[in-house]
Amino acid sequence: MYKNILFDLDGTLLDTTEGILISIRYTIEKLGLKQLDEETIKTFIGPPVQDSFRDKCGTDEKETLEATRVFRDHYSNETLFMARPYDGIFELCEKLRERGTKMAVATYKREDYALKLLKHFGFDRWCDPMHGADADNVLKKDDIVRMCISEMGADAAETALVGDTRHDGLGAKKAGVGFIAVTYGFGFKKKEDADGYDCVGVAENPLEILKFLVDK
Repeated sequence: MYKNILFDLDGTLLDTTEGILISIRYTIEKLGLKQLDEETIKTFIGPPVQDSFRDKCGTDEKETLEATRVFRDHYSNETLFMARPYDGIFELCEKLRERGTKMAVATYKREDYALKLLKHFGFDRWCDPMHGADADNVLKKDDIVRMCISEMGADAAETALVGDTRHDGLGAKKAGVGFIAVTYGFGFKKKEDADGYDCVGVAENPLEILKFLVDK
């Protein structure tokens, strides 16, 4: 049985689409960057934002740094709280607490933003620790997972990461923890999308996650 659950944030606990996309569009317009279609802009959610500006807009090093600065300033000051908890996620957390499951957050989102969001929506009632990426994105997903496991005093074999993207699947594998994929977020859209990530299971909504937390 998994005694410890780590959650991703964007696309797993919270739908942060609106705020992120507004700030991405603002940055592209302000800096006169390559215009992108809506589906491409949506791919900015999840990966390090500087990587997305470089890969999708074709920015050089100097332009990437400026785009990242403009985005972060606008997002943190204007649109950070334009987010909503997924239906059923609070109920899931409460049920997990009732059964004695330890919970934490391991997200690729910059940690200062992540902590503000998590506390704003009350996830600190259930999750401790809560860690995200550093400002320079030196930490990888598996580093953040290991950090949480260490602070929880947890055993990796008794821990699973819940997430919606390939970054989560790869991070879980590298850190030696189980992986529960979800298809209600930004990344995986159907069960088959999570093939190849050694999933414990694939959940279509938050409460479905419970059925995979049984004796292995």
